[in-house]
Amino acid sequence: MKMGTLCYIEQDGKYLLLHRNRRADDMHYGLWVGLGGKFERGESPEECIIREVREESGLDITDPVLRGIITFAGEPGEDDWYVFLFTADAFTGELKACDEGDLAWVGIDELDALPMHAGDRRFVRWLREKDGLFTVKFTYENGALTDCILNEYKR
Repeated sequence: MKMGTLCYIEQDGKYLLLHRNRRADDMHYGLWVGLGGKFERGESPEECIIREVREESGLDITDPVLRGIITFAGEPGEDDWYVFLFTADAFTGELKACDEGDLAWVGIDELDALPMHAGDRRFVRWLREKDGLFTVKFTYENGALTDCILNEYKR
């Protein structure tokens, strides 16, 4: 089992996204994703996402909001991933270059045109449509989304 975080930072109707275009061996190569990454020893989900956003973008987010918990069921022989999904709209600092790809502010209404994982496309839409916390389990086979189980928790 692996654990990580993911954040979609919003400003002026746009999300800050990372176009993973630096390494051809990256499983996200060519796709647009939020910012985030793996936990370091002893970190809480909030500490992890604050650190990851700072490392990848140079921005310091304040008050990240937990919106979902995602289970990515691993392909045969691979680990499952558990990812804490956050949004943030308050930050300080200046954008810096990221060694994993190009950062860009992308209009929320433009997201459907971008290459993204099928599961990512769904939960990014749910960030706009759902008020409470959700959990979701995505199952992929040979890179294709084959199953999605969503649970919603209303406030």
